Amino acid sequence: MFKKWSIQLPLHLMLIPGLIAILIFSYIPMAGMVIAFQNFMPVRGLFGSEWIGLDNFRYMVQLPGFYQILWNTIFIATMKIIVGLIVPVTIAILLNEIRKEAYKRSIQTLIYLPYFLSWVILSGILIDILSPSRGAVNMVIDWLGMEKIFFLGDNRWFPYTLVISNEWKEFGFSTIVYLAAIAGINPALYEAAVVDGANRWKQTWHITLPGMTPIIVLMATLSIGNILNAGFEQVFNLYSPVVYESGDIIDTFVYRIGMIEAQYGLATAVGLLKSVVSLVLISVSYFLAYRFANYRIF
Repeated sequence: MFKKWSIQLPLHLMLIPGLIAILIFSYIPMAGMVIAFQNFMPVRGLFGSEWIGLDNFRYMVQLPGFYQILWNTIFIATMKIIVGLIVPVTIAILLNEIRKEAYKRSIQTLIYLPYFLSWVILSGILIDILSPSRGAVNMVIDWLGMEKIFFLGDNRWFPYTLVISNEWKEFGFSTIVYLAAIAGINPALYEAAVVDGANRWKQTWHITLPGMTPIIVLMATLSIGNILNAGFEQVFNLYSPVVYESGDIIDTFVYRIGMIEAQYGLATAVGLLKSVVSLVLISVSYFLAYRFANYRIF
């Protein structure tokens, strides 16, 4: 018993710095949630500010643009989830059909590279590429004889620009997950299908996709918890007041009213509501993942 403990003790001690960091940056700041129920004044602090109960929440739901912001968040996040499932699965299947290993690895590397770049860098690239005056995309559109599109300044196009650009950045990582799922399929199934006369399309439809189904279901159910996370960093770096109508989400709204307009109580109320809803959705998603994909954390 003592020998076992002496072996595990260093491993437990290694957890201490991480636990301290989580305590400082994740748990202690939760005391600030009381600001949502106060008319918070920084000079008075948490204990000196006036307690106003649920007034911030009542004011929040009465704001003219609140429901539009909520709709923008849900719409953009849902589109990202749907596209984030379809594109990586399709690309993974196509990559799996490539027989030249060097060519396959080269493509994997190219599609994986944007994942390592921050949105600060990618937003600058996208602003140049999508510029209505000198952007490469609009130059091609103009060459084809069509009217130029202001992707980052038109409310009709901005949400879809967010979804497509986010997928361009993220799908390389997700593709690796699905390729790993394909690698776990028993090769004997393909050999049997060839003997039975199945072509590549039938092998994909009847073997590859069913073999990927558990991980697809798992990724889909776990993504439910992110339905209110439309991507603050991306939106913040790409949007402008011109597209607030279609691009303003909960996180950017909280940033503006909290950090710029100094309405700390209202900002905390909005953030707290989002956190509570996200907690419920994450709990539901993990239950569904256990129910349909037999996925458990512990």
